[in-house]
Formats: sequence, structure tokens, C-alpha cells
Amino acid sequence: MESYLLDWANLLLRWVHVITAIAWVGSSFYFVFLDSSLTAPLDEDLKRQGVSGELWAVHGGGFYHPVKFAVSPPKLPAHLHWFYWESYSTWLTGFSLFTVSYLWSAGTYLIDKAVMDWSPAAAVAVALAFLVLFWLAYDGICRVFAQRKNGDAIVGALVLILVCAAAWLACHWFAGRAAFLLMGAMIATSMSANVFFWIIPGQRAMVASIQAGQAVDPIHGKRGKQRSVHNTYFTLPVLFAMLSNHYSFTYSHPQNWLVLVAMMFAGAAIRQFFVMRHGFKLGRNTHPWPYAATGIVVILALLVWLKPLPVASSLVSAAPAATGAAGLPGGPISYKTLQPILEQRCYLCHGPLVQMKNVRLDSAQGVAGHAQMLYQQAVVTRIMPMNNATGISEAERALIKQWFESGAHTE
Repeated sequence: MESYLLDWANLLLRWVHVITAIAWVGSSFYFVFLDSSLTAPLDEDLKRQGVSGELWAVHGGGFYHPVKFAVSPPKLPAHLHWFYWESYSTWLTGFSLFTVSYLWSAGTYLIDKAVMDWSPAAAVAVALAFLVLFWLAYDGICRVFAQRKNGDAIVGALVLILVCAAAWLACHWFAGRAAFLLMGAMIATSMSANVFFWIIPGQRAMVASIQAGQAVDPIHGKRGKQRSVHNTYFTLPVLFAMLSNHYSFTYSHPQNWLVLVAMMFAGAAIRQFFVMRHGFKLGRNTHPWPYAATGIVVILALLVWLKPLPVASSLVSAAPAATGAAGLPGGPISYKTLQPILEQRCYLCHGPLVQMKNVRLDSAQGVAGHAQMLYQQAVVTRIMPMNNATGISEAERALIKQWFESGAHTE
């Protein structure tokens, strides 16, 4: 029953998390586009009001005319929309999902004893520390260097070094799949913290000054804009980290931390292309194609680097002998040949005592009903056994592949 309830919690939290993340990322992308696309106002009345930029747009059968005030409008409207619940809801649902999916069953999902053999409590504590310590380090970098000459470049370089160090540690302490997700959660936590500790407080201070009839300190808007820009560059790296758990060829690589850093770097470079593209269309900067090209080259290099090596035919021919079963190499594999592998590698989680995800593989009928899943997760994606806790070999994976492709017989 616990597994069933956790599955429901996972489903509902994932659903809400994706919805809120779409809202947050969408609004972030829109305002970056808006800021980059604003042009100086032509109307004299707008200039007198302190408007620094405007944009005319058409969407959904209507025309829109958003304007941006240099520091503050002459008068605050009765209803002012704040953009923060998109961020907070995304973080709250994401952390809840991380808790249900990984922290709750840390011994299964967070720990790979071949990487680091430690207790679930220690692994959970260190994972949570990643979220806090990265934010403190990143925030410290911004406080010290962001306002200096060439501050953006200095902050970018130091944050890159910080991400590389965190990725190396995560991938050497946690199961690969969990390490990638933890890195995404770590950066996403800093994104939401930017909103909570800097962007919204700065905006509240500006509103309070206007309401009190005082001059607005422009530093609040400047700092909020800096953190907002950081968030937009974090977005694609975070999205890759969150999606990577479906693709084991990334996190199962021996140098998985380099794979993670390279993909995050590619995502940030591609995001830079889209940010600068708006300015290029208005003649403000050169064409940003080198950023997109850099991201694409990195991804193509990874595609070549990570390509799977062919399984040696000797592994397949040796597999029947290794499992003590009879069978002709290269020919159809019988259920009798497959069954010892399932007993040794799968029954722990999908056998008579435990049926995770309501899947049982301890009978011919159960295997027949989940043959496609068995092939996909043990051979194609290689996500099972989780963190290879039961030590399945390449020879055994090759035998499962041969069994499925030869008809998945269970007679």
C-alpha cells in the first residue's frame, strides 16, 4: 500500500510541478524577451511620465502595448500584479517531489554503494546541504563581485567553477541518476531564492517608497534585474538535469559529472543566443550565432563521446554458461534460460515479497505482461536494476536483449 500511495503522490506532485514550472519559465522568458525588445517611446506624453521603453505586439486577435518606466511610474495603480507564486509553487512542488521520489527511499534511489557506501540519513543530510550551501556560495559571489567592473563576467566564471565542483562532488557521492537531479534541484533552489530574498524584497521596497512619496532607490531594480538574468541562464541547465533521469546513458557514464557540466554549459550558451537575438533584431548587438553554434558543437561532441560500444559476442555466448542454463548462442532464448537472471537480479524488488510499482517478475505470466518494460528498462535505458544494486552483468543484459528480440517466449 505504501508503494501505491507513493506512486500517487509522485504522479500528482509531478503534474503540478510541471504546470507551475511552465508558468514560471514562461513568464521569465517573456520578460527577458520584453526587456530586450523595448524601444525608446515616441509619444511625448509617455516620455513625460518617465517611460524608458515600449513594445507593440499582436497576439490572440488583439494588440498590446506594454511600457516600462525607468525607475517608477508617476502613480501606482490600484491593482499591481506580482510575479512570485510561479517561482514559489515550482520550488515547493519540486522539493516535495524530490522528497517523495528520492529522500523517502534514500537507500534505494539516493545511494549507490559502488559510489559511496553510507547511511541513508547521512546521504539525505548531505543532499539537503547541497541546496543550502550552493545558494550561500552563489549569493556570496554575487554580493562581492556583481557590482564591480566586469562584474557579470567575474560572477559567470566563478559560478561556472562552483557548478563544476558541485557536479564532481555530487557524482562521486550519490547515485548518478540522483546526482543529476540533485544538481538541478540545487540550482533551481538558488533561482527561487533569488526571487524570495532579492527580487521581491527589492520590488516591495520600491513600492513602499512610492507610497510614502519618497524617491525610489534604483539599486533595488538593478539588483533584481541581475538576479532575474541569472535565473534565465540557469533555466535550460536545470531543465536538462530534471529530464536526464529518463536517459541513463548520461548519468551512468564513468565521467558523468563532465557530461552534466557540458550539457549545462551547452544549455546556458543556447539561452544566451536567444537572449541576444532580440537585441540583434533591433541593431543593438552582433548576431549571436556563435553562442548557439558553441552549444550545438558541445552536444554533438557528447553524442559522439557517449555512443555505446557494441556488446562483444563473447558476452552473449558466455551468458548461458554463466547462468548455468542451457541454450544455443545466437538462437532463441527460453524462459528457462532467463528465469535464473530474473531470480538473482529482479526478485528483490519485483518478487514474491516486494512488488515495487505493482510489478512482479517471479512467474512466466508476470514476465509476459511486462516483457516490453523489462527490455526497455534493463537493456535500452538501463535504469534497472536501480543503481545496479543487484549487480546485473553486461552478459545478462545481452541475454535479456536476445530473449526479447527472439520473441520473448515464456513457455
